[in-house]
Amino acid sequence: MSEKEQIVQGSYPPWSRIPSVEEMAAEVGIDGAEFLHSLGSGLDLEQLAEKFDVSPKTIEHLYDHFMHYGVGSIMGGD
Repeated sequence: MSEKEQIVQGSYPPWSRIPSVEEMAAEVGIDGAEFLHSLGSGLDLEQLAEKFDVSPKTIEHLYDHFMHYGVGSIMGGD
């Protein structure tokens, strides 16, 4: 493991303030639980944007956040 990897790995506490997907969804008027459920429904990002009446860019941002941080980005997921 390189020195940089050693510094980065474990440098954030599990309770860090990376916002949860649910918090981020609520900020734009989307129910977080419904958004997460809808991710598994087979709808594409354009269809999700239409369903939640937000821009595709907003859905893409929420989706990317979830894919990057995973289950840990769900409130109570730690």
